[in-house]
Amino acid sequence: MSINVTEIVLHQLHQSGGETPELTTILREERLPISPEVEQMMLQLHQAYQGKAKAYGVFQSESVFAQQLNRLLEGENDFLPFSQSCAKMLATELAKYPFAAGGSFILCRYTFLATEYLFIALIDSRSSMLVDDKLEVKRTEYLEISQYDIACRINLTELRIDAQSNRYLTFIKGRVGRKVADFFMDFLSAEEGLNPQLQNQTLLQAVSDYCEQGELNSNQIQAVKKQAFDYCKGQMNNGEEIALHELSDHLPTLNEQSFANFTQTQDYGLEESIPPVRNALKTLTKYAGSGKGVTISFDAELLGQRIIWDELNDSLTIKGLPANLRDQLERNK
Repeated sequence: MSINVTEIVLHQLHQSGGETPELTTILREERLPISPEVEQMMLQLHQAYQGKAKAYGVFQSESVFAQQLNRLLEGENDFLPFSQSCAKMLATELAKYPFAAGGSFILCRYTFLATEYLFIALIDSRSSMLVDDKLEVKRTEYLEISQYDIACRINLTELRIDAQSNRYLTFIKGRVGRKVADFFMDFLSAEEGLNPQLQNQTLLQAVSDYCEQGELNSNQIQAVKKQAFDYCKGQMNNGEEIALHELSDHLPTLNEQSFANFTQTQDYGLEESIPPVRNALKTLTKYAGSGKGVTISFDAELLGQRIIWDELNDSLTIKGLPANLRDQLERNK
């Protein structure tokens, strides 16, 4: 799969030393020429972004960033001054936080699979060693394009088609916690949109309710849930979202009603297309929990067979221990 870069600019956010460090911008005065190296870099950034945990957002009505973006899309502003203004706004916002650090600020407009995106990221530089053509060892700097936490992507195609969408903007939920999300959302003047975790949890509840109204026994319930999980897992592996009507086609009709019709009549508030959340979906076929030094995970179909739950005494009885666990117990008894 190829990527088509139409416009790209790199600026630098530089952190000065001293007792009160400041964040300044070093602005490029022209767009970066589009070369095979540039497109390869953006393809790697795009692929890395696809695999990261993301949250969804929408622009607030007073967003200065959104106003400038709209002027860019309407042809009233050029990409270079737009990017320079963004770099200054990001530096101003980032400087408010104690973890402020510099990096290469990338803005890129590109198309992938007939969808146009605007990618914005602050990428750290790393030091390494290389051997040149004279077999001499030298230090070099490189961009950490596979590991980054400060980035967002705007689906320009979806934004044009539906400005009321709650999912045209995504941003990385960074490793340092909400602080990264907070300042990046402030820079964009955006707020939370679609909540994938809540959508997945609601979907799981809808599947359970669907089975219950179908008056299925426990084995039949687990079979339906496994069908739902198999479809969702396939979508995750393919990098696709859960399509509600496709999922419905994979599930049996219960009480003369399809799963899609059931969710609509019960008004669960589910989106037609839902980003899958792996940890949430696993509960369709597994029970898992940890605490007080104990971690337990087992297939849901084993409950009532090899795994017996005594609700009154708050205990589980396991019939037939895993061989490796039994070996450990015997060696250390």
